[in-house]
Amino acid sequence: MSEYQTLTVLAAFAFLYSLVASRLERTPVSGALVYVAVGLLCGPAGLRLIDLQIESEGIRWLAELTLAVVLFTDSANADLNVLRRFEAIPVRLLLVGLPLAILLGFVVSTLLFPHLSLFEAALLATMLAPTDAALGKAIVTNESVPSSVRESLNVESGLNDGICVPVLLLFLALAGGEASGWGAIGLALKLSLQEIGIGVGIGLGLGVLGSAALRVCSRSGWTIGSWLDIPVVALSLLCFASAQWFGGSGFIASFVGGMTFGALTREHKAAVLEASESTGDAMAMLTWFAFGTMLFTPPFNRPGWRELAYALASLTFIRMLPVLLCVAGLRLKTDTRLFMGWFGPRGLASVVFAVMVVDKHLPGGDTLVTTTFWTILLSIIAHGLSANPLATLYSKRHREA
Repeated sequence: MSEYQTLTVLAAFAFLYSLVASRLERTPVSGALVYVAVGLLCGPAGLRLIDLQIESEGIRWLAELTLAVVLFTDSANADLNVLRRFEAIPVRLLLVGLPLAILLGFVVSTLLFPHLSLFEAALLATMLAPTDAALGKAIVTNESVPSSVRESLNVESGLNDGICVPVLLLFLALAGGEASGWGAIGLALKLSLQEIGIGVGIGLGLGVLGSAALRVCSRSGWTIGSWLDIPVVALSLLCFASAQWFGGSGFIASFVGGMTFGALTREHKAAVLEASESTGDAMAMLTWFAFGTMLFTPPFNRPGWRELAYALASLTFIRMLPVLLCVAGLRLKTDTRLFMGWFGPRGLASVVFAVMVVDKHLPGGDTLVTTTFWTILLSIIAHGLSANPLATLYSKRHREA
């Protein structure tokens, strides 16, 4: 199939959707759900206009770069004043809730998939532990939702995928027989310090330098008009790529870089972030479109009851129980704890992790990837349809309280 045919279909879809996007945003149907549905229609299971494979390097690049831009712009928009007042919530979600979710997911995966090795079961739990900043955008940008909840979920989704990267790499190495015994412990420490440390360092450094450079150049009249649309996107990709190049987590670098840039930038902040958000939305559109074209094609066309059962468990009690436990004692109302527990959509990070697993050709690789993809699909449907209605109901209850 010609690359130009693929590009033609992608470009046509992007153009047509952009014409009606504003109208669709006022409906309960999320953009991601539309992208996946149209991708399915155009893929091998539908009109056969596009045939993309998960092994494709282009799919990985698209998913990784999309996630980098989304993480940077979302964190740059974070309200740090609100975050300082409620920092205990995201700290608990990341340091207590995330490990509990991986542990609970591991237990469930060993029960449902006895043919998987223990390391493969741990790998599946890790692949589906991080929440998605792009799919959660309907919540974190909805001003009717209390700012403490929005900022906490934003920080959680921004950092948990980066934190999961060294854990995922460790389990990949163990599942592939590349490390064992004391070597595994040493590898775990090395990966954690390297991925997180380098990611944070590069994010902070480039965030400070990028903000300072934009401030000086804009005041001098060197960066004005349409040129303000470019720096944030370029800086987000610079954070991601440089951290990956030096062995760190590009996702952590993108999130930390965006938060640093947003905290230090005052002039033209709204203008530069608006343009970068549009770019991130366009990249997310193409990523989910590509995801849709791969559905109902091998190995995703034959999910058994075990894969579907794990997907449902992952989106419900594997996510919600750790959240309820980790925020206990914070004087949050029951509906707030349930609201935060439910809105843990799976998305771009899990797609990236699935591609990494495919590259390893593990014995249980098909089960891991199939389960991950169907969990993402169910998340897109369930969280996409429930985001606006539940946010409205939740905000109404709190206004009446």
